[in-house]
Amino acid sequence: MRFRVDVAVNVPEMSWADVHGPARGVLYDLLEGQDPALSEELHNSGWAGTPLRPIGISPPLFDGVERRKGVYATGGKGHVWMGSPVPRIAGCLLAGLAGRERIRWGGTWMTLLGVRVGAPSEHSSGVAEFGTLSPVLLKHEGRYLLPDDEPFAERLRHNIRHKADCLGLPNEVEVEVLEQGPRRRFDMPKGWRIGACARVRVGAAPELLDALHAWGLGLSTIEGFGWIR
Repeated sequence: MRFRVDVAVNVPEMSWADVHGPARGVLYDLLEGQDPALSEELHNSGWAGTPLRPIGISPPLFDGVERRKGVYATGGKGHVWMGSPVPRIAGCLLAGLAGRERIRWGGTWMTLLGVRVGAPSEHSSGVAEFGTLSPVLLKHEGRYLLPDDEPFAERLRHNIRHKADCLGLPNEVEVEVLEQGPRRRFDMPKGWRIGACARVRVGAAPELLDALHAWGLGLSTIEGFGWIR
C-alpha cells in the first residue's frame, strides 16, 4: 500500500540537509505511536530476520515553486508519499497520520491537509517500467553507482532479489535501465549519498512488482531515496 500525505508549509525553503535527512525519523515516529515493538524491531534489526526495512517515502514535493540555486524551494501546498508492501507497517503509518495535525520534517513544520490512499498497482503482465521521483542509491565495491555505470543494472537486480527474499516472494528478476537523471549528492547524518533518478524496466512476478511500487528501488528507501512515481 502507498499513500499521499498532502501538506502545507509557510516557509519558502528548507536546507538541503533536511530534504532526506529527517525522513527516517518521521517514519519511526509514526510507527512508534502505534506499535512501539514494531518500530523498535525495524530500527534495531530490520524485518523478518533480514537487515532490510520494507518502507518507502519520498522527500517533500512542492509543485509550482520556482527553483532557486543553493536552496530547496518550498512554500504553500505540497505532499509526501509513503508506503510499505507489509500490511502491518502500512497500517501503522496510516493510523499514526490519522491523529496528527502537523509533522515536523527536520527544521520545518508541515501542516497535514489530508491523506489519500493510492490506487492499487496492476502488474499482471510481469513487466513494469518504473520511474523514480528521488535518486536511486546503489553501491559496488564501496562506491555509489549511477544508472549508466556498467554494474548498475546487476546491482539493482541483486537488490530486488534481496527484497523478494525478505518478503517471501519469487525472486527471478530481469532489469533494463532506460533513462537516467542528473547526478545528485546529499549530505546525510551518516555521510554522503550519491545517486540519480532513473527509469527502468523490471521483469518479475506481479506480486513482487506490486511490492516494489510500495517500497521503492535501491538502498535507503527509508531515507526517501528510490521512490517510484
